[in-house]
Amino acid sequence: MVFILLFCFSECGWQVKANDRAFYEEPQFMKTTYLCLKKSKYAGNAIKTYKYNPITFLPLNLFEQFKRVANFYFLVLLILQCIPQITTLSWYTTLIPLLLVLGITAIKDLVDDIVRIVLFIYLCILPIFIFQGVSPPSFENTKWKDIKVGDIIRLRKNAFIPADILLLSTSEPNSLCYVETAELDGETNLKFKMSLEVTDRYLHQESALAAFDGLIECEEPNNRLDKFTGTLKWKGKSYALDADKILLRGCKIRNTDVCHGLVIFAGADTKIMKNSGKTRFKRTKIDSLMNYMVYTVRSFVGEVTVVFPCCIPFAGLLYCGNHHLRLRLAAGWAFCLWLGGAQKLSIPVL
Repeated sequence: MVFILLFCFSECGWQVKANDRAFYEEPQFMKTTYLCLKKSKYAGNAIKTYKYNPITFLPLNLFEQFKRVANFYFLVLLILQCIPQITTLSWYTTLIPLLLVLGITAIKDLVDDIVRIVLFIYLCILPIFIFQGVSPPSFENTKWKDIKVGDIIRLRKNAFIPADILLLSTSEPNSLCYVETAELDGETNLKFKMSLEVTDRYLHQESALAAFDGLIECEEPNNRLDKFTGTLKWKGKSYALDADKILLRGCKIRNTDVCHGLVIFAGADTKIMKNSGKTRFKRTKIDSLMNYMVYTVRSFVGEVTVVFPCCIPFAGLLYCGNHHLRLRLAAGWAFCLWLGGAQKLSIPVL
């Protein structure tokens, strides 16, 4: 029974092998993406922080803007004003204000996204020391975006942690490493992490790090910041791992000169990114209030559109004969467009 549970955990869980990038290209670690292409299930360390690209900016931005009821309502009015039989105003009286509102909002969204792109580039090119097992083994100064799962990295005091890593060794006594977690939970007081005694004892020299071939079996990527369950298998023995031995992306090394760690989760698989969730269209309280007011005014306009044409026969227009119904319909839409024009004058002030 125990063997079956361990087998299931090994097959369904997350496996990380130190100093072996080819390990993650094996068939069992590949997944099918678009057009039946194969891709490793282990994410790279580059994180997309922006929303748009040159192709998707215009359609996505317009889609988001027309989620606002006022914008969509005036788009409908613009379409109706293109029908000569029912319009009371020229179509450009609605088009120009609508384009002005959409254009200003699009420029604001574009500027915000450019800031996100700059942040994305900055995070990609931040320097980091990644261990290279070639002869002679040494740490190479490279960029955050080049980090892969299974890499051993070196962190120094005041450095931000680029990925979720297993703490292997530190320069502090008792295997301690102090971190600041303000980016994760807002707390400025320092917290300490502690590496396994066996790894802290042996994994300081570069020659020892080059020979390290430990295998980690742990839980799949998730958003639980204070939970971690896993096992390190090394030299024929197994060592239990918990959250106290994991350094999370976004934290900052404090009061510790040097520490070494093994990358377990990178990029979109890190816990901080799992907590960020999917980017959604944000609606302010003003937007919600505006939508409510537009719904209210539109309901009133709809009632007037129905009631006013019904009063036409009592206004001395019975002589219209067979054109009576058509006149009522045209008058109803005319009332709708006329009141819509009055609504355009009031809503932008709000």
